[in-house]
Amino acid sequence: MNFDFSDDQKLLRDQVARFLGEACPIAVVRSVLDGKAQYAAEVWRGLASMGLIGTAVPEAHGGTGAGYLELCLVAEQLGASLAPTPFASTVYLVAEALLRFGSDAQKQKYLPKIVSGETKGALAATETVAALQPASIATTFANGKLTGEKLVVVDGGIADLALVLARDGSGGLSLYLAELAHRSVTRRDVCSVDPTRNTAHVAFSGTPAELLGKAGAGLAELEKLLDRAAVLVAFEQLGGAQRALSMAVGYAKERFAFGRPIGSFQAIKHMLADMFVAAKLAESNCYYAAWALSTDSADLPLAAATARVSATQAFQQCAKDNIQVHGGMGFTWEFDCHLYYRRSNFLALELGGLSTWEGRVVANLSATAA
Repeated sequence: MNFDFSDDQKLLRDQVARFLGEACPIAVVRSVLDGKAQYAAEVWRGLASMGLIGTAVPEAHGGTGAGYLELCLVAEQLGASLAPTPFASTVYLVAEALLRFGSDAQKQKYLPKIVSGETKGALAATETVAALQPASIATTFANGKLTGEKLVVVDGGIADLALVLARDGSGGLSLYLAELAHRSVTRRDVCSVDPTRNTAHVAFSGTPAELLGKAGAGLAELEKLLDRAAVLVAFEQLGGAQRALSMAVGYAKERFAFGRPIGSFQAIKHMLADMFVAAKLAESNCYYAAWALSTDSADLPLAAATARVSATQAFQQCAKDNIQVHGGMGFTWEFDCHLYYRRSNFLALELGGLSTWEGRVVANLSATAA
């Protein structure tokens, strides 16, 4: 079985890389880091105009209907460029939730606006600093309105539409859609390890909302959604790991010490080799997960968890060792190494930490063995 991408898919990847290279250089990333903007609005509009936001959205709802393999390649390039946009929250989570669980009316209402870039989305689920547990959800839905608070909502400060996990009247958990422009919503930006990705505390005080999917099935629906999003986030991590590795290799070839490139020293060689192996392992797991996602395979939960774990480990290792290869300069604000280190740690926690996904790998392997 050939798990490589087709020539047309690789052409799409190259076009996205070219666009991001021109529209989203490190200077744009740094402008968001410095607090000059909450996100790169011009880059977001460019992604919309190229139809990339709607890569996996059917044409009937304004998308291109290209598919999930293509979306994986878009995600990889977004990760490589550190694009400071709400792409993951909007596309991997909110748009995907609408596609999977939304009614025809909800799809017609929201998806065209998402694809055009007019509507940005966010997942509001977490209410404590611990891993998500059903007992930790105190936000309630009653009489068509949401009441409660959500912590660390990625892109919550810039989103227009929130996908909210809340407790319904029967005590079960369900998913709801809430428009964040309503006066009953208050938002406060939260400082994170990576300020290039917006993060906010969101409070609902009788906010109008509508049920998405089946009542009481919110947790099961969220689990399925996270499996799908994990594959795409893993591709972002893969792209970031590959770019950090490339930076380290480039510097090792150019930086001279004792009359020779530092890349000729055994310690640096071993470090670069370890980075390469980690990135390649993540790549193989990501490719298999992309296939599982595109075919809706029964292997998706295990494939997604495996890709997520290996991509998290690869990005964190490559980002950390990239700093080490750059030596004393790698720790400075002027060099770009810390931007990848920040993003690697941010993505390691998005959708749940490494231990959460390692637990999913073990649980899925145990179920398969049984």
